Amino acid sequence: MPSSPTQQREQSIEQELNDDVDRGWVTLVWNDPVNLMSYVTYVFQTYFGYSRAKSEKLMLDVHHKGKAVVAHGPREQMEQHTEALHAYGLWATFSKDD
Repeated sequence: MPSSPTQQREQSIEQELNDDVDRGWVTLVWNDPVNLMSYVTYVFQTYFGYSRAKSEKLMLDVHHKGKAVVAHGPREQMEQHTEALHAYGLWATFSKDD
């Protein structure tokens, strides 16, 4: 049985809200006194598959600004990225995107 236009609209609005909640997270990498800049670049290339140029830009943001947003997406995925970056020895967190 097809749904009414009102039901379709409500479902659409609910999906949009869920999508907004799901996409609104970021993974941050923070500067630390331990890891070499070349290693941080290597991790971004290896784990995320980023190009050398993008990896170096993110690494320089970490170095000069103290942090860099390295990924955007759903909370669960940002948690996974954070854990993976910890396994590489980087200081990473995830948070709601502002």
